[in-house]
Amino acid sequence: MATLVRIDWETLPRVLVLDPPVSDAEFEAMCRENADLRLERTREGAVRMNPPAGGWTSSGNQEISMQLGNWWASHERGRVFDSSGGFRLPDGSTLSPDAAYLSEERLCALPKGALRGFPQVCLDFVIELLSESDTVAAMRAKMEDWIANGARLAWLIDPYRREAAVYRPGLKVERINSQTLAGEGPVEGFQLNLARVWKRFED
Repeated sequence: MATLVRIDWETLPRVLVLDPPVSDAEFEAMCRENADLRLERTREGAVRMNPPAGGWTSSGNQEISMQLGNWWASHERGRVFDSSGGFRLPDGSTLSPDAAYLSEERLCALPKGALRGFPQVCLDFVIELLSESDTVAAMRAKMEDWIANGARLAWLIDPYRREAAVYRPGLKVERINSQTLAGEGPVEGFQLNLARVWKRFED
């Protein structure tokens, strides 16, 4: 394996195109060496760098993860994940959600030890929170990637416009402006209190 150096995200572009692309093992090693960054890998093999979140975004992520975790605690089936997790998807990409849920059905289908490292599985439900460093176009493309790889439901939360976009396989994107967002399918019964998320983006 080639020696992987630390990345200075302040002086490099947000996307690195490596030739040849790094292997799965090399990418995991790169992520460990740069634990202060959330690295993702596109299906083409480019490495996408996400700098540390700002205060508002970090607080918003914590609120969303807490609410999803509380819902999971009500039944304790499947598994929830926060923004530090990376998942290897069928198209060869490795993406990180801001919060996510893997159903009991998919969890039980995984071989023993499959959750170590970057699991090779697509999550059933994904939440992404738009941050100031994100572009709307890039995040919309990421949501489409989640759905194309097998996610059954995905929410893009935009705290600046106070709206959410709901992605479902085979359906048009639904935009919602409300104080709550109701789960369905794999997260039936989950209610995301958006009003509490919006409060995390106030001084």
